[in-house]
Formats: sequence, structure tokens, C-alpha cells
Amino acid sequence: MITDLTEGKPSKILWSFSMPMLLSVVFQQLYNIVDSIVAGKFVGASALAAVGASYPITMIFMAIATGANIGAAVIISQLFGAKSFKQLKTAIFTSLISIVALAAILTVFGYVFCGSMLNLLQTPGDILKDSKTYLNIYIFGLIFLFLYNICTGVFTALGDSKTPLYFLIASSVGNIILDVIFVVPMGMGVAGVAWATFIAQGISSILAFWVMLKRIHKIRSDKYEKFSLRMLLNISKVAVPSILQQSFVSVGNLFIQSRVNSFGYEVIAGYSAAVKLNTFAITSFSTLGNAMSSYTAQNIGAGKLIRISQGFKAGIIMLIVVAMPFICAYFIFPHSMMNIFVNADEAAIIDVGKVFLRIISPFYFLIAVKLTIDGILRGAGLMKEFMVSTFADLLLRVILAYVLSYMMNSEIGIWMSWPIGWTIAAIISSSFYAVYYRKTIQKSEFLG
Repeated sequence: MITDLTEGKPSKILWSFSMPMLLSVVFQQLYNIVDSIVAGKFVGASALAAVGASYPITMIFMAIATGANIGAAVIISQLFGAKSFKQLKTAIFTSLISIVALAAILTVFGYVFCGSMLNLLQTPGDILKDSKTYLNIYIFGLIFLFLYNICTGVFTALGDSKTPLYFLIASSVGNIILDVIFVVPMGMGVAGVAWATFIAQGISSILAFWVMLKRIHKIRSDKYEKFSLRMLLNISKVAVPSILQQSFVSVGNLFIQSRVNSFGYEVIAGYSAAVKLNTFAITSFSTLGNAMSSYTAQNIGAGKLIRISQGFKAGIIMLIVVAMPFICAYFIFPHSMMNIFVNADEAAIIDVGKVFLRIISPFYFLIAVKLTIDGILRGAGLMKEFMVSTFADLLLRVILAYVLSYMMNSEIGIWMSWPIGWTIAAIISSSFYAVYYRKTIQKSEFLG
């Protein structure tokens, strides 16, 4: 269902719009989490480490797909808010064509350099083969990953956050069933985990594409271009910074993973499980940011700037509600959280994850605030400010991960770099929003 985010009480419409997106995050994260659970529980700790070692590389591809999704969604949201349906359709099909071409290029690149990327991360020899197997299969499914993300971006830009949820529920359930079948009775190991994701994601993306086409054809408009270089340039102005932001964060995580790998497979396995839990939380907060981007972009397109500050206040309340369960679960019950991935007798692996979760989880409020503000900056087209905040967080975390871990001669130094980077980045983002509010939103409120 297409929803106009420029009408209605901001708090109510944001909750209604965001909740299906948050549920989508739950099922989307099940892909990676279930892969790790099945690998750790039914294959062994080395398999969990193998999947975890390839995780930062898969996240780079995910980051590019997500960045393209966000860039397209912002432009489409603005066009939808302005009721410019002819240009809206051009933007959608330009995005689709471009993203498929990008996925094809990255598939070739990923397949050729798969082994080199794993070696660059200092992946231990005893898990290198399984890591390469998992990563190769994942890479061949990039076309489905990118197609699904751009379809999700279109649905979200049109105010429809429920349709992506339905597809994710179906594909996540399918992924779980296939994971168990391929790994337990068929004994395919790490390859079975990867093929389960490939098949489930492939079916989901094709169905999402089909539904999206039907939805778009129902929107009445004049004859439109199927591809426009000018439109691609407009989309790229938002998409490229978003891709760079998402990718640089993932590249930063590659450097962090490389340092983690130097501490041996038990630390790799513990970090692999704990970082999946952390990613679950961060992705939930990012989803609120994406919702704020669509909300902000639609209201800017409609010339309703006053609603942005109202939406910001509603977003702050939402993030507090969303962050609290993660903080409680990870800080109070980290042992139980780690037991989801590994057996109780793997005490050393569990201890690594427990320490990581207890160090970072108290700072979830700060990163949630930052990501919500980033959503507003991105929706308003303030990409320079958006990227400065992101890179400050990234550079600090990478540099401090190495400095502190060498100083302490412990992986704990790596874990401590996260909250420090988040804190400084949150201050920077808040400062940028304050300037935007005074110069633009407050002026609009005064004139209104």
C-alpha cells in the first residue's frame, strides 16, 4: 500500500511506517544469524569462524546494495511527495537498470578476487577453504541481493513498508528450513548454509520485482523514459555518498576483522557471533534512519519543512523504545545470547562475545540518535555533513582498534574503539542537525 508521509500526525505515521520496516530487519537479520547458528551448532566452532571470517566481505556487498537503495529511495520519495509521477517512473527504471549492471560487475570482481580478499584479512589456514566456499556462493547471488534491495527502496519511497516485510518473512522461513535440510540430513556443511541463503534470497527478489512492476504500472502518468542519464546523475548525487558511507564503514570493519583474526579462531568465533547480534541492533537503528530519510524527503518535496522537526522528536522516542530491549538483552544476558550460536562447552568463545556485548551495548542510545539524525540529513540532501559524521566514526574506530589492542595486547582494545567512535560521531551529527534546524526548519516555522 502506498502511503503519503506528508499528511497526518508525524508520530503516528512514523510508527505506522517504521514498524513493518523494523520487523523486516528482524527477518533480514535471520539470514546471517541462522547461518551462524546452524554452522556453530551442527558443524562446529571452526565452521562458525569460517562464516564469520567472510562476513565483513559480504557486508561490503551488502553496503553497496543498501547505499544504492537509499540513494534511489530519497529521489523517488521527493518525486512522490511532489506528485511528479512521470519523473518518478523514470527514476525507478533508471535505478533498476543501473543496479543490475552494477551487480554484474561486482559478481565478476568478487569471484576473481575472493581468495585474495580472504588472504588479505589474514584468514587462518584451517578455516580458509570453508570461508572461500561460503563467499563464492554468496557472490553468485549478488544479482538477487541488489535486485531485492532496489525493490525494497522503491516500496519504502512510496510509503509502503509492509510489502517488503511479507517477502522477508517468507524468504527467512524458507532460509531456515533449507539451512537445516542442507546441513543436518544432507551434510553439506558450510556450502549448505550458503546455498540455502542463495535460493531463498533468489526467489524473494524475483517475486518482489514482479510485485513492484505491477504496483508501478497502476500509477497513472504521461509517457516516460525508461532510462535517463540526467536522472541517474541526480540519483547518484545521493546514492554515491550513501554507497561510500556504507562501504567505507564495511571496509573499516575489514581492517577490524583483520586485527581480530590475529588473535586466533576462538576470538574469531566469539566475535563472529557477537558482531551478528550487534549488527542486528545497529541495522534496526539504521532502519529508523531510513524511515526518517523517506519521511524527510517526501515532506521537503511537498514543501512541508515544519513536519521535519516534528518527525525528529517522534524519531527520538522511537529509538529509545527500540534501543532498550537490545541494551537489556546484551548487557544483562550476554551468556544466553552467545548460547544461541555455540554450545555451552565452548566457554572461551562465549566469554569473548560476552565482553564485546557488555562494552558496546550501553552506548546504543548514542548510535541510535546519530543514525536517526543521519536519516534526516540524507533525506534533506545534506550529504557532505552526512559523510563527515560517518567518516569520523569510521576512522576513529579503525585507528583506535589497532592502537588500543596493541597497547593492551588484547582484543578488548578493539571492542573499546566502538563506543568512543560512536560518541564523537553522535556529537558531530547533532551539531549538523542543529545548524540545519536554525537555518532552514526554524525559518520555515517562523514564516509559516
